[in-house]
Amino acid sequence: MDHQHSSMPADVTFQHHTDDKEFRKRVKKTTILLSVITVIELAIGLIIYNIHKGENPSELLVLMFKGVVCILTLAKAYYIVSVFMHLGDEIRNMIMTIVVPLMLFIWFIIAFLVDGNSYKTLRNNYDPYFKESTTPKEHHAPDAKKAPVEKSEKQ
Repeated sequence: MDHQHSSMPADVTFQHHTDDKEFRKRVKKTTILLSVITVIELAIGLIIYNIHKGENPSELLVLMFKGVVCILTLAKAYYIVSVFMHLGDEIRNMIMTIVVPLMLFIWFIIAFLVDGNSYKTLRNNYDPYFKESTTPKEHHAPDAKKAPVEKSEKQ
């Protein structure tokens, strides 16, 4: 068998960690970065909470802050998977083997949520008997007409 005609040269090596000291430095840097992003997310959450408590909450501003939190959360997920799970050191095909099914699974969840919401909306709008059959009757109506219970003299 001739090694010159193989698809991969014999001198190719896969390096995961070139230096243990360098890897520890990378982990420390990533941990600090994740901590800073978490503090920013908590600050934005507090801002959103205070906006909702105010007299005139701006829905556009709240939506914008929620979008920023989503982006920061995705950045944190990327760094966790890349550094702590060592996916950043893998070859591209291995990364795609994990990322593509994950994206399909996320799409699957979103598709089911949208479809379920559409079904609920259509059923509420076009099925007149649905609202009647699922609307709860007044609870405890006979109990409301009873006289209040008096305490006994022994107490």
